[in-house]
Amino acid sequence: MQMESVLTCPTCGFSAREQMPLDACQFFYICKGCGEKLKPKAGDCCVFCSYGSEPCPPVQQHGKGPCCG
Repeated sequence: MQMESVLTCPTCGFSAREQMPLDACQFFYICKGCGEKLKPKAGDCCVFCSYGSEPCPPVQQHGKGPCCG
């Protein structure tokens, strides 16, 4: 299981390697490049699933669940 993901801001393109929470979905993330507040795209449970190089640990382990629909 991957514990880090590279988040890429859709607004400015800035990328940052971040630790993912093990047992929860992270709904908001503030871009370190432009300050944009990112939130998940429709159908995703967290910002890592929408903008990261790896999906969050709960999705890695169990696939998309009710929180992702």
